[in-house]
Amino acid sequence: MSAQKKVKVKVCGITSIDDARLAAEAGADYIGVIIEIDYSPRRLTVEQALPICQQSTLPVVTVVFNWSAKQIQKMVSTLHPHAVQLLGQEPPSLVKNLKNIVTCELWKSIHLPPRGLGEIDIAEYRHRIDSLIDAGIDAILIDTVASSPQGNRRYGGTGQVSNWDIARKLVQATSVRTFLAGGINPQNIQSAIELVRPYGIDLCNGVESTPGHKDAKKLHQLMLAIRRVVPIKR
Repeated sequence: MSAQKKVKVKVCGITSIDDARLAAEAGADYIGVIIEIDYSPRRLTVEQALPICQQSTLPVVTVVFNWSAKQIQKMVSTLHPHAVQLLGQEPPSLVKNLKNIVTCELWKSIHLPPRGLGEIDIAEYRHRIDSLIDAGIDAILIDTVASSPQGNRRYGGTGQVSNWDIARKLVQATSVRTFLAGGINPQNIQSAIELVRPYGIDLCNGVESTPGHKDAKKLHQLMLAIRRVVPIKR
């Protein structure tokens, strides 16, 4: 019989040691620290992220956007994260290169348009994910890409959900751990888990009081909602 397991929770956009502690006390499994991504209000420099990485009791995932292998290698040698999450348009060739020069896990975000907006070629997404798996990726995160009023594209941290029916099909077709991100909050997390059945949930502004500041009450509500979901068969 398959084991029954609860979904994992990654709380991203951690900007302080206090918020890392709040996530741990709430029962999260990972925290995410955003490194020098210009458009994010939660961005930190490598120097600012260092005490969080050193003192966190949870595995830390450092999030970067379109960095070179050399930049990532240097950051990893300083912060020693559990994983590096590639948020941009990084190709499978970069993943393959990184597998030879860093020892941490490598995670990759795949972005769907917001629910109801944009056509989705699921075969193209499957091909992209399979190419990343062949290159050695350890986990996939299905997130949302949205455009700002100024026309700039924002990858992750949008607060918008994607098409969860498509996300479910991608989860079912993916052979590595798959997280669902994009607009997840304590109010919709049960529906997200029950429909998509991901390995984990990745969320950010759904448990914040203001951008970059986590809310203890919302984190508590989130974990209560997760505990009410029927465990997933694995």
